[in-house]
Amino acid sequence: MKSIVINVGNSNIRFGLFNDDNCDISWVINTKPYRTADEFYVQMLMLYQTYKIQPKEIDKIIMGSVVPQLTKVMSSAIRKIHGISPVIVDRNTPSGVVAKSKQMGTDIYANLVAAHNMYPDRKKIVLDFGTALTASCVAENGETLGVIIAPGIVTALNSLISQTAQLPEIELVKPKTVLGLDTVTCMQSGMVYGFLGMVEGFIDRINDEVEDKCFVVATGGVSHVYKPLTDKIHVMDRLHTLKGLYFLGKDL
Repeated sequence: MKSIVINVGNSNIRFGLFNDDNCDISWVINTKPYRTADEFYVQMLMLYQTYKIQPKEIDKIIMGSVVPQLTKVMSSAIRKIHGISPVIVDRNTPSGVVAKSKQMGTDIYANLVAAHNMYPDRKKIVLDFGTALTASCVAENGETLGVIIAPGIVTALNSLISQTAQLPEIELVKPKTVLGLDTVTCMQSGMVYGFLGMVEGFIDRINDEVEDKCFVVATGGVSHVYKPLTDKIHVMDRLHTLKGLYFLGKDL
């Protein structure tokens, strides 16, 4: 069965083409500026053409969204292209994970579902380096143990640049030294090593609280920057949230 899985986030909308349980192709577009259904229709068809995807060959579309104003718009574009409505999943969709909160975001729930399905028989922490930086923890039996939400790295960087007169835009990469001698290197050190210290602190404190050594998965836009810098993150998977949405919607 071929499925298109769509994760509508605050910064990006990620699409994945799943052939049964495997994601063969993935692509990303910006969430903002918000678009009309007609604009999404044109953009999606262009991307389908680029990746040689035939709409008639798609059996199911699964969508999770944390941007309510785009859910209806995306659904309208999907119906126009595929002739079917998407399966919309959220924290109320049944799974092996117990959300335990009526406020849990669809992305966090999907992250826990993916971890529970892919890495069974152990406690897991999922770090999502998105618009917000989140750390969520799930037990072996699927019980949600809790979540941490902090400002995302790019969100914090953009705020720093916009609120200062002389700090420039920078590339988020590991600097050659921790102590910088120019503005760009100083900022890179603060953003990379500052947030790395935060992430490692999250992991250590969660492990202490749950009295276990959790298996740690990193996902989200800048997770690739941080994974090589620490042995506390065991796996980096940019498609982790998409996989969780797929697990939630594949049997609906």
